Amino acid sequence: MPNGPRGKMNGQAKDFKNAIRRLVLELKPYKVLIFIALILAGLGSVLSILAPDQLSRLTDEVSKGLIINTENLEEFSNKMSDRLNEEKIKTAMSEIIKLDISENKIKKIMSSSTIKNEDKGKLNEALPKLQTEADKMAILKELPESILIEFLSDSTYNKEKITKEDKVKLIKMDQEKLNLPESVLNSLLEPITIDGINITKEDQKITVLKLQEMNEDLSSEELYKKIEEMPESIQSLVEPFMDIEAILKIVYLLVAFYLISALFNYIESISMTNVSNKFARSLRKKISLKINQLPLAYFDKHQSGDILSRVTNDVDTIAQSMNQSLSTLVSAITLFIGTTIMMFVTNWVMALTAIFSSLFGFIFMFGVLSKSQKYFVQRQEELGNLNSHIEEIYSGLNVVKAYNGQNLAIKEFDELNERVYECNRKSQFLSGLMMPMMNFIGNFGYVAVCIVGALLTLNGHISFGVIVAFISYVRLFTSPLAQIAQAMTSLQSTAAASERVFEFLDEKEMESQKDIHLELKKETVKGNIEFKNVVFQYEGNEKPTIKNFSAKASSGQKIAIVGPTGAGKTTMVNLLMKFYELTDGEILIDGISTKHLTRENIHSLFTMVLQDTWLFEGTVKENIKYNRKNISEERIKEVCEFVGLDHFIKTMPEGYNSMIQDIDSVSSGQRQLMTIARGMIEDAPFLILDEATSNVDTRTEELVQKAMDKLTEGKTSFIIAHRLSTIKNADLILVMKDGNIIETGNHEELMKQKGFYADLYNSQFEL
Repeated sequence: MPNGPRGKMNGQAKDFKNAIRRLVLELKPYKVLIFIALILAGLGSVLSILAPDQLSRLTDEVSKGLIINTENLEEFSNKMSDRLNEEKIKTAMSEIIKLDISENKIKKIMSSSTIKNEDKGKLNEALPKLQTEADKMAILKELPESILIEFLSDSTYNKEKITKEDKVKLIKMDQEKLNLPESVLNSLLEPITIDGINITKEDQKITVLKLQEMNEDLSSEELYKKIEEMPESIQSLVEPFMDIEAILKIVYLLVAFYLISALFNYIESISMTNVSNKFARSLRKKISLKINQLPLAYFDKHQSGDILSRVTNDVDTIAQSMNQSLSTLVSAITLFIGTTIMMFVTNWVMALTAIFSSLFGFIFMFGVLSKSQKYFVQRQEELGNLNSHIEEIYSGLNVVKAYNGQNLAIKEFDELNERVYECNRKSQFLSGLMMPMMNFIGNFGYVAVCIVGALLTLNGHISFGVIVAFISYVRLFTSPLAQIAQAMTSLQSTAAASERVFEFLDEKEMESQKDIHLELKKETVKGNIEFKNVVFQYEGNEKPTIKNFSAKASSGQKIAIVGPTGAGKTTMVNLLMKFYELTDGEILIDGISTKHLTRENIHSLFTMVLQDTWLFEGTVKENIKYNRKNISEERIKEVCEFVGLDHFIKTMPEGYNSMIQDIDSVSSGQRQLMTIARGMIEDAPFLILDEATSNVDTRTEELVQKAMDKLTEGKTSFIIAHRLSTIKNADLILVMKDGNIIETGNHEELMKQKGFYADLYNSQFEL
C-alpha cells in the first residue's frame, strides 16, 4: 500500500518481531473472535484435505458400475478351476476311460474287415507299450479312433452317461485348451451359488464352452458381446453393478464436507472482517485522540502527508492483512501439512512424485521472482521521480510557459517516463511469468501423478480412485506454498505499517492537565496579559528562539508585534495560546499564569485569524460560523458586510447557502476574508491577527482594517503584520529582533527614534 503523497511502498519493519508482538498485544480485546476464526480456518482446511480421500472412494464405486464385476467373475473362475483342474480331470479320465485290451478283444479287432490294415498296424506297434507302461493316455492318444472305439464302451460317471464316442473325444482332447466333451463336462460340474445367484450345471457348461472359444487378443467390445451371449445367470453375475446406496453415502458425505467447509470459511471471513474493521476503527479513534494530545512541536517535525498516511494507508494495510493474510496463513499451513500427511498415508510413491514434481517448479519460480524484485524497487523509485517532476511542472506551469521551458520539461519527462517504462516492462514481464509458472507447476504435477499412477494401477498396487485423489492433492499441495509466501510478504508490510502507527501512538504527549482546576470565564476576564522573562527553545535547536522576553498588555490595548522574518513573532503568539510549553518564565492572564490554566480554557479566550487560510467542504454560512452555536444569519451577514465579503457571496448561485467544493474557485484573498469573518463572529476578550491581511489588495485591506478596528474595540489585540501601514493606529508596538524586544512605543514615537522600526517602515516605500 502507498504510504505517502507519491505512493511509495511500505518497506520492511525496523524490528519485525517487536512490531508483530505489539500488534498481538493490541489485538487482545478481539482474541476470542480471532481464535474462533483461526480454528474455523484450520477445520475448513482439514475438511478440504479429507475430501479427496472420499472422492477416491466415490471414483472406485462408480468405476465398479462401469465395468464387469471382476470380483464375481474371479470367484466363478476359481470355482471352475477347482472343478476342472488337471488333477480332477486326470482322476475322472482314469475312472471314465476303462479299456478292454483282452486277447479276445484284440483278436476281434484284428479280424475285423471294417478296420483298415494301417490302423491295425498301429495297434500292433502300441500293444507292447499298453501292456507294460502305467501312463497309457499318451499311447492311446496316438491310436486311430477306429481302434479306440472298439476298446471302449458306454458307461455312467457321476450319474451322467458317457458314450464311447465322448470317451474317444476325451482321449483326443487338447490338454491346453481343455475342450472337454459335454457329457464329461456335465459329470464334473455341480450347481453353485455366487452373490445370491444360482448357476446351473447347464449354464456353467455353456459358459465354459463360450470361454473356450475366446482368445487372449479379444477386445473389450468383443468381450462384452460374448458376455451377452452367455446364460442369464452368468450375465447377472458379471454384469456391471453400481451400488447406488454406497455412492449416495459418499456423495452425501462429500456434500457435507464441502458445505461445512464453506460455512466455516464464511464464519471465519465474517469474524476476521469484523475484527479487522473494529480494530481499524479503534486505531483511527486512538490516532484521532492522539492528534489532539500531541504538542505542536511534533507537527513541526513531521509532514502532514506522513501523518495522514498513518491514519489511512497504514491502518488500511493492517486491516486488510488481518482480514486476508492471518487466516490464509493458518489455512495454508494446515493444508500444506495435512495434504502431505494424507498423501503419504494414501501412497508414498505417489506422494513423493507429487512433492518432487511441485517443488521443482516452485524452486524455478522463486528463482525468477528473486530476480524480478530489484526491478520492482527500481520501478517505485523511478515512479516517484516521475511523479515529483509532474507535480513540480504542473504546480509551476505558469512559470514554465513564461520562460518557454516546455521543451526542457517534456525532454526530462520523456527520460523519466522511459526509465519507468523499462523498469515496469522488466518487472511486469518477470512477474507475469507467475501465473504461467503456477499453471505449469500444477499441470506438471498432474502429468507426473497420472503417469506414475497409471503404472501402479497396471501393476495392481492402487486403484483408479487413488489417481483422482492425488490430482486433488497436487492442487491442495501447490496452492498453500504460494499462499504462505504471499501471506509472509503481506505480514512484512503489516509489521512496517503497524510499526508506523504504534510509533505515532507512542509519541510523547502534551503535559497532563488533570491537576489544573483554575478556569477563567471569558465574560469576566479583564484582558490584561504579561510576559515575564519568557524563554523558549525549539527541540533540536542549539539556541533559544525567544530570549528573556518581557512585555505587558493592558485591557483593551491594541498590541502590534513587528520585526524581520525569524524574529519570533509567531512563536510568541503560539506560546500565548499554549501551543508550546515555555522553556522558562511565564505568561500571565489577569495575573494567573497560563501554566495553571487548561489549553481549552485559554483557546476559548482568544479569537485567532492566521495568515494561512482554511476552508472545509460545506456552505459559506457553515464555514463562517464554524463550531459556533446560536449564530443568526443576520450576524453572519453583518460581519461579511464589515469585511467587504457580502458582494462576493451574493454573486454565488445560492448566496450564503452555496457549497464551497472547489477551493481553487475561491481566490486567496476571498478565502482570507472568510477566515477574518469567521474570527469576527467569535466574541472573545482577546484577539490575535497573524498577517491577517497579507492576501488582500490595498483597497480591501482598508475596508478590513476599518472592520478590524471595530472588532478590536474593548478587546486586547495582538497584531502581527509585515505591512506596517496596517498597525499605525496600534496602542503599543513591540519591535522584535533575534527573539527579544529592542524597541517599544506607538508609531509616532518609534518613527521619532529613527531606529530599527523606522528603517523597517521606510524600507516599504523605497524603490
